[in-house]
Amino acid sequence: MTVPITELRIENAAWASARPRLSVLIPTFRDDPGALLKALDDPSASAEIVVLDDGGSDDMLAERIARRIQALRVPARFVRLSSNEGRAKGRNRLASHARGGHFLFLDSDMLPDTPDFLSRWAAVAETNAPVAFGGFTLDQTPQRPETALHRAMALKSDCTPAPERAREPEKHVFTSNLLVRRDVFETIGFDEGFAGWGWEDVEWAMRVVRQHPILHIDNSATHLGLDAAPTMAAKYEQSAANFARVVASHRDIVSAYPSYKVAKALKPFPLRGVWRPMLKRIALAEAVPVSLRAFAMRLYRASLYIEAV
Repeated sequence: MTVPITELRIENAAWASARPRLSVLIPTFRDDPGALLKALDDPSASAEIVVLDDGGSDDMLAERIARRIQALRVPARFVRLSSNEGRAKGRNRLASHARGGHFLFLDSDMLPDTPDFLSRWAAVAETNAPVAFGGFTLDQTPQRPETALHRAMALKSDCTPAPERAREPEKHVFTSNLLVRRDVFETIGFDEGFAGWGWEDVEWAMRVVRQHPILHIDNSATHLGLDAAPTMAAKYEQSAANFARVVASHRDIVSAYPSYKVAKALKPFPLRGVWRPMLKRIALAEAVPVSLRAFAMRLYRASLYIEAV
């Protein structure tokens, strides 16, 4: 018998009487969003903040988050789950706590790049935009040897200006800095069939773009939480089943993506059990030049997707 997931709620003094126009929604799993909460504490933006601890089971961290929530000037609620629900279902739950007309999804390891970050998002919400993505950078991310590979790959493919993202609007949508109008999300939520890491946000955007325009703007936040190479590889391994789910529903869109095309090109090659692990070893080898490691990691990721194409 499955034990139901329960939630504990804590609000600050400003929560009960607030009538926010913008709801900032922050999921966290064993990460401390303290720096982000401090940066978002702007009462002039007519916003509220909801933080979801998605079953992280860290009592000391939960206590710190609860204290920070209660100290904020902005209306804020902390929701703590008894067990992990996952990226898609957890964000859907977050949205159920929101009271604003627009939702701003932010990952807990993000940090705004400008002091007026929240007020700029509030201004976009005032235009009634259905969906908008603000982009992300590594401008404030410390440079460390163990995360050099992730940095190189993110700078090449993810940290892109708005005009470039707008060419493929659904592809460059991540829940790390995403504004969604309430009625859009109420009709198109995240697919809870996704498990583990990867693709649930892009797949959501694929469904959205068939009905609504996706606006890309430059209102970026820094991604502080770069991963070491072994963690990256593990996430890509998790993502294979999610990629297959995307292909099953949106082959017309995803077949134009490089990850699909490379997987298709690799599919005829024999001895996959030999060369796939070799690609992983090269990607994880810190003595190898980062450019070669990044190339090997991209090929390794594509090789994991072969069965789906």
